[in-house]
Amino acid sequence: MSKSREYVVARYEFKGHRFEILVDPDKAFEYREGRQVDLEDVLKGDYIYKDARKGDKASPEELVRVFGTEDIRKIADIIIKKGELQLTTEQRRRMLENKRRQIINYIARSAVDPRTKTPIPPQRIEKAMEEAKVSIDLYKGVEEQAAMIVKAIARVLPIRIARAKFTVKVPPEIAPRVAQDLKKLGEVKGEEWGKDGSFKLDFEVPAGLQGEVIDKINRITKGQAEVKVEVV
Repeated sequence: MSKSREYVVARYEFKGHRFEILVDPDKAFEYREGRQVDLEDVLKGDYIYKDARKGDKASPEELVRVFGTEDIRKIADIIIKKGELQLTTEQRRRMLENKRRQIINYIARSAVDPRTKTPIPPQRIEKAMEEAKVSIDLYKGVEEQAAMIVKAIARVLPIRIARAKFTVKVPPEIAPRVAQDLKKLGEVKGEEWGKDGSFKLDFEVPAGLQGEVIDKINRITKGQAEVKVEVV
């Protein structure tokens, strides 16, 4: 396992028992977020502790009683995902800022102005979050927090989460060549090949992406597609 000097404690408490491991702070956070990170790169030691600072190790009996196993990787997975990272002030500040950016980008992709049904720029969303004084939870997921934040900022900014429903029809001369690329643009809801060889596709994307998707359709079909969009 990785032995770099930079590490923090990940702590998990269960029914009065405390368990700690040493981890790389950035990689542990990425692992917790569900990104593709090898657990070997996260761990900074080979032991499960009751108190890492004192070097007090948990006994095999304790581990089996609480986790049902002595396997360090299986136990570390639980501690990282369900426990808390003991971060420095600077580490926490940096990670919170990164989470805030992820949430802003998610909202910008997923929400529209209900009056115009058009996307809202990230800068405007960020300003509304400041006005509404919303706070970010480092350990809650982006999607979960985004839904709560949209409700909060709706007091100062017309906004709602929406989907853009696309119906795209392409002529027979290009349909066989572009059909597969078009199906990669969103969540396919239906497709139909016409008797004349034309192709019609129904799909959905987060509403904030509608402009980007229209540009991609035009590039793929070189402007030869009929496109209908409905924001719902």
